[in-house]
Amino acid sequence: MSQSEFEVKAGTLPRTRQQQWEGYIRLVRLDKPIGILLLLWPALWALWLAGAGQPRWGVVLIFIMGVALMRSAGCAINDYADRHIDGQVKRTCGRPIATGVVSPREALWVFTVLSLVAFGLVLLLNRETVLMSVVAVVLAALYPFMKRYTHLPQLVLGMAFGWAVPMAYMALLGEVPAVAWLLYVATILWALIYDTEYAMVDRDDDLRIGVKSTAILFGRQDRLIIGLLQLLMLLLLVWIGWQQALGLAYYLGLGVAATLFVRQQRLIRAREPAACFTAFLNNNCVGMAIFFGLLIDYLLA
Repeated sequence: MSQSEFEVKAGTLPRTRQQQWEGYIRLVRLDKPIGILLLLWPALWALWLAGAGQPRWGVVLIFIMGVALMRSAGCAINDYADRHIDGQVKRTCGRPIATGVVSPREALWVFTVLSLVAFGLVLLLNRETVLMSVVAVVLAALYPFMKRYTHLPQLVLGMAFGWAVPMAYMALLGEVPAVAWLLYVATILWALIYDTEYAMVDRDDDLRIGVKSTAILFGRQDRLIIGLLQLLMLLLLVWIGWQQALGLAYYLGLGVAATLFVRQQRLIRAREPAACFTAFLNNNCVGMAIFFGLLIDYLLA
């Protein structure tokens, strides 16, 4: 390897300030906000349910900003963990660390700074929510390394992405009732759904380099298991709606989500990577449909 090639790999080539900032933006995926949205929707579900349709707007703003910051921090630590893997995978070979635009040390600094800023926001909430936020950081830091040890890294992702649900209840009510844990489980199931679809995109590369995922674990039963997870998630949300005495608009939102799940099944039936990625992206509409059904239901009530 030549000196210039080594410098590129190490992220030590001189960069203009614009190149540096563009590298950071791609590191935290601000150019691809789908991850922020998938993390945000369950937080909004929880805030509206806990607030009975009228959550305190200051708390809502803190959660929106916190979600964006922690998702961005999670991307930074993910790329650090995968710095020796991303260059071997077609979809990820252009990521900033893999191409040398951002160094591994810089990624760690970005993760640390964003996590601290997010923690600063949480300090504006009650003490119990502050303590719960520590779990969020631990889960976010653990997830990227799980694919080396278990075929269920998507489960850890779901636990990390869904932790905003009990935190939202604690922030608004000062406690985490049983319905919050039901919603947390539904959120974990949703993450298993969309991140398995996401992992189906990379399945061939992951098998070649030894990375584990639910897409590999499920094998040829992937569509069936995803379908069962989709059904179970919807049943849990129906149960939550019944417990909370929600109305027609909420169930219509769930109906739209169910229709979108059917579309996803059609997209992944041939297991073609581009179609699987489209199915993954489609989950943003699922989260949106559920939230707006909930929002409209409370407005009509």
